[in-house]
Amino acid sequence: MTSSDKPDNATDTPDTPAGHTGVAALDWAAASADPQYRAAVVDLLGALAYGELAAFERLAEDAKLAPTLADKAELAKMASAEFHHFERLRDRLAEIGEEPTLAMEPFVAAYDGFHKQTAPSDWLEGLVKAYVGDSIASDFYREVAARLDSDTRALVLAVLDDTGHGGFAVEKVRAAIDADPRVGGRLALWARRLMGEALSQSQRVVADRDALSTMLVGGVADGFDLAEVGRMFSRITEAHTKRMAALGLAA
Repeated sequence: MTSSDKPDNATDTPDTPAGHTGVAALDWAAASADPQYRAAVVDLLGALAYGELAAFERLAEDAKLAPTLADKAELAKMASAEFHHFERLRDRLAEIGEEPTLAMEPFVAAYDGFHKQTAPSDWLEGLVKAYVGDSIASDFYREVAARLDSDTRALVLAVLDDTGHGGFAVEKVRAAIDADPRVGGRLALWARRLMGEALSQSQRVVADRDALSTMLVGGVADGFDLAEVGRMFSRITEAHTKRMAALGLAA
């Protein structure tokens, strides 16, 4: 459920709060002395790593639906970027003494379940899924990154860098709607379904992982409490609405 694209007209999430405090003011060496924080970061990196690997596989598969050779090549380039992100996360897990496969394993079922439930039926649905669906997960990870130690925060934000999929998807989807306005209604319904599935899967993953859930409600990282979690999901929903507008779709 991860993508590397931010909506061009969406409000950016700040990398960190002004004046770092607590965990956000520490580097990995200092922050990881807390075993609960370490466990939360391992979970986070494991979830991101499998998300990037799944994104690579899906983009490579979606390239088969591309209507032109140029479109196929563009998706192949994006898939390659996602795989490089996966490699960075995998290498970081190994660097801190964790087995990457074991760190990813708890998240395989959730990601695979999401992709099974939201398999696109055509090229345009695949583009909307990558731009809208995966970007919801990216928004979530950016929110969490603001509360991480400086080393982990830098890595997470780096692997969420734009791969160019956002602009490519907007161009192709808007052109398709201009050519046949009826396409817009179908894709709007599809995007709403993606929103529901992505939020449901994200919430289930967090609920199943004690370290991650504790991080989100303020037990490990600074700045989150239950009220802030609610505001966080409101911001994610707002960003989704802006992405829909960028695509020319009704939220």
